[in-house]
Amino acid sequence: MLKLLIVCAVWFCLDAAAQAQTAKELKGHTGLVYSVAFSPDGKLLATAGFDNLIKLWSYPEGKEVRTITGHTAPVYCVIFSPDGQTLASASQDQSIRLWKASDGKLIRELKGHTGIVDSIAFSPNGKLLASAGADRTVRLWDPADGKPLKNLGTHGGSVYAVAFSPDGKLLASASVDALIKLWDVAALKEAKTLKGHDGPVTGVVFTPDSGSLLSIGFDRNLHIWNVASGAEIKKLGPTPDDLYGIAYSRDGKWIATSGYGGHIAIWSLTGGKPAQAHKLKFGAYCITFSPDGNAVITGHDDHNCYITALENSKR
Repeated sequence: MLKLLIVCAVWFCLDAAAQAQTAKELKGHTGLVYSVAFSPDGKLLATAGFDNLIKLWSYPEGKEVRTITGHTAPVYCVIFSPDGQTLASASQDQSIRLWKASDGKLIRELKGHTGIVDSIAFSPNGKLLASAGADRTVRLWDPADGKPLKNLGTHGGSVYAVAFSPDGKLLASASVDALIKLWDVAALKEAKTLKGHDGPVTGVVFTPDSGSLLSIGFDRNLHIWNVASGAEIKKLGPTPDDLYGIAYSRDGKWIATSGYGGHIAIWSLTGGKPAQAHKLKFGAYCITFSPDGNAVITGHDDHNCYITALENSKR
C-alpha cells in the first residue's frame, strides 16, 4: 500500500507540474484516432482512425493536406515506408492497403488475414512488410507486388503489435496472450518467446542498437528485455494507465508511452521513473515524437490529435 501511495504521489506531482502546458489540437477525424506516424523527412504526419479515414497533415504547421478514403472499417495502423514514398494502412476490414504518399492514390491491396489487422511494419530496407491481427497470425509480405511470403506462426490470441529490429534481423510480435515472440527474419521461424508481462502486451519497440526490446501492456509497466538472452533486464512503472502507445525519439535517448486515461510519460532507460509526465483529458491510444524531439503527438478518443510540447530542460 505504501509503495502504491508513493507511486501515485510521484505521478500527481508530475501531472500537476505539466497542467500549465497547453496541447495544440489537430481536428479533422470523426472517430477515435488510433495511429499516428511521421514521414522519414518529418514533413508529413499521417493519422488513422475509427472513421475509416487516413489523414495527412503538414508539420509543423498542422494543416490538413489530404484525406485518404477506401477502407470500409476502422483503420488501426498507418506507417510510411523507409523511403517515404509509400503509405501503408491496416484495418478492421481485414485488408492492408498501400498508397502513394505523394497523392494518396491506392497502389494495391493485400488480403489474407481473416480478422482485424492490428499492426503493420516495414523492414528497415523496405523490402518486407510484416502484419498481425485478430486472427492470431504474424505474416510477411512483399510490398513490391503485394504477394504473401510467409505466415510465420501464431500467438494464443489477437496480436496487437509488430516491430522490426533496426538491423532487420528480427521481428517482434506482442499479443493478448501476454507473450512477446521474436522471429528470425532470414530463417522465417520463431527464435524465442519472452515471458514476463502480467496481461495483454500492446506495444513493442527495439532500441537503436537492436540489443534490447521495450514492451508495454495492460500491466501498466514498461518492460526492458535483453534480445540475445530473452531475459527481462528491468521493469519501469507502474503507470496510472493501461498502456497503448510507445515510441522512441529519433536521437534514441528517450521513450514515450501513452495510456487509456490520457497519461503521457517520457522515460530514460537509465532512470526508474518518468523524466516528464503529462495528463491530457482523453485516452491516448498512440504516440510518436516530433522529428525534432521537442513534442509528442498523440491520438485520442475525442477524435482529435494533440501536440504536446516537452520540457527541454528535463531532456
